[in-house]
Amino acid sequence: MKQFSTLQIALGVSVAVHATLLTVRLVDPEGFNRVFQDTPLEVVLVNARSQEKPEKAQAIAQASLAGGGEAAMGRATSPLPPSALTEIGDAAEDAHRKIDAMQEQQMLMLSQVRSALAAMPPPDPKQPNNTPEAQAREEKRRQLVQLLAEIERRINEENARPKKRYISPATREEVYAVYYDTLRRRIEERGTTNFPEQAGHKLYGELTMIVTVNHDGRVLDTEIVESSGNLTLDRRAQSIAKASGPFGRFSDAMRKRADQIVVVSRFKFTRDETLETRLTAR
Repeated sequence: MKQFSTLQIALGVSVAVHATLLTVRLVDPEGFNRVFQDTPLEVVLVNARSQEKPEKAQAIAQASLAGGGEAAMGRATSPLPPSALTEIGDAAEDAHRKIDAMQEQQMLMLSQVRSALAAMPPPDPKQPNNTPEAQAREEKRRQLVQLLAEIERRINEENARPKKRYISPATREEVYAVYYDTLRRRIEERGTTNFPEQAGHKLYGELTMIVTVNHDGRVLDTEIVESSGNLTLDRRAQSIAKASGPFGRFSDAMRKRADQIVVVSRFKFTRDETLETRLTAR
């Protein structure tokens, strides 16, 4: 077998080393990590598989799945159930819109029924009332009067209930801005002056509270919807909110829209021994 010279061996080793180096990809470690940080993938379970692999994966699963179902519309997800405060904020606004729409519809129906009654000819005692036409006319009149009474009863019931307005970051309106600012300052000043303590130790923490204020400025109710984890601090926060009132009567513009306002607020008792509050919807 022909013996290779030293030069040939050196050239062969050089070619092998360079070929190996060409297969190695050098990257910036921080940049490489950012790829995963900036492009997060979710881990899900799928109930089917396909031989074809997706070109751009949207999640990590136990099997490859390309397309299927309504994939063109985006991958379906199962969101977490809404929290109580989310219902209070968003659902309250939806409820206000539905109530306003219902009241408009009731007023429209009331007007239509009254017009229909006014358009009907009054009963004529000289005409016989035992004919089919007369009986049908009187039956229609009776139904309209009954419907009119039911609509008026429902409207009176709605008018008798206090109108509430929920104040949150998404619903705060200009008409309430000055009033809310006064309310916030009063609560923060009282909470800072009377900072909560227990057995001589300051109490720190955060909690979320709903404060209901009547049109005359009185605090009607306080409710802890997200506890600080310390029941004493929660109770002291409620006492601070109640003792901060009354906040003054509603302006005419406020009273036209609501009899009561409901403020969803985050209370934070800081290490600086001050109370900070902010509107929240969560």
